Amino acid sequence: MSADIHTTTNNLVRTVFREASGFEALRSEWNGLLARSRFNSLFLTWDWQTTWWHTLGSGDLRIVAWRDAEGSLVGLAPLYRQQEEEGYTWHLVGCIEVADYLDLIVAVDWERPVYEDFLAFLGEEDAQPWDRVSLCNLYQPSQTYTLLPELARARGFAVEVAREDVAPYLELPETFDAYLESLPKKQRHEIRRKRRKLDRESRHWRWFQIGGGDELDRWVEEFIRLHRMASSDKEAFMSDDMARFFHRIAEMAAGNSWLQLAFIEINGTLASTMFNFHFDDRIWVYNSGYDPDAYGALSPGIVLTSYLIEDAIEKGVRIFDFLQGDEIYKYRFGAVDADVMRVTLRRG
Repeated sequence: MSADIHTTTNNLVRTVFREASGFEALRSEWNGLLARSRFNSLFLTWDWQTTWWHTLGSGDLRIVAWRDAEGSLVGLAPLYRQQEEEGYTWHLVGCIEVADYLDLIVAVDWERPVYEDFLAFLGEEDAQPWDRVSLCNLYQPSQTYTLLPELARARGFAVEVAREDVAPYLELPETFDAYLESLPKKQRHEIRRKRRKLDRESRHWRWFQIGGGDELDRWVEEFIRLHRMASSDKEAFMSDDMARFFHRIAEMAAGNSWLQLAFIEINGTLASTMFNFHFDDRIWVYNSGYDPDAYGALSPGIVLTSYLIEDAIEKGVRIFDFLQGDEIYKYRFGAVDADVMRVTLRRG
């Protein structure tokens, strides 16, 4: 394992891992630090980060870890560098469209010293060469798009902060009836009407969830099939490499009891699917698919979403998170926006 250890001016100890073996060295502490940060993101768990890196990752890896004087882990920066049109660029591990919320992982109240030394690290030999640092998918509790830019400008960096996307979400009440009453009358009526229509016009229908089991691969294949059928964009997205990633993410999530792979079946035909996770008192609505030729008039995707919201409320889940994207259906379910930001650093 290749790693450098350095004592910083803030009395932190910085270790830089240059190989994927650094993930294993930090495994026992990683998720504990994440739970002590401002936002416990599924996409920043050790489990997700390692699965992403070993399936989709490429380039030069650096995992920067910071410890306090007592040896406790207080900060992590999982990074990889690629040569792009704009030059050598550092990204957060996971920084493509399959990880909606990323960040530096920092214990609450340790942001300033960790950010200061992160900026110092960028000026040292181990980070060279680079032309740009692109920190994507920063969720709104993050100080990486508020405090870090302030510190970076003071050091002479050129800094750009931009809203990258929105992530609509629901705060769930205690009952499904209370949720329905919180919606505008028209939307409340539409959900009830679509449920009644499905009951009335199908001989038999059911919705169900897969959380694991011996046939998990088969159900993931069914999800992939329906995903590819949904639109030409989704078909292009779901390459063979991406399909392999979904299989591995499903296996990882099932092993942690996080997976919520849901389907709606009408008269023996799978009509719609949602690939979700239940993690940290939150449903993460990750991806979906449907057969446009199978019972589209019965709105199976809308009906399935409504039952998943009801199921989440019954389980006492606090947040139903639609993740990135401003698709209109999310707002029809009553979602409100959270900001997702990007910070770009360049040499001043």
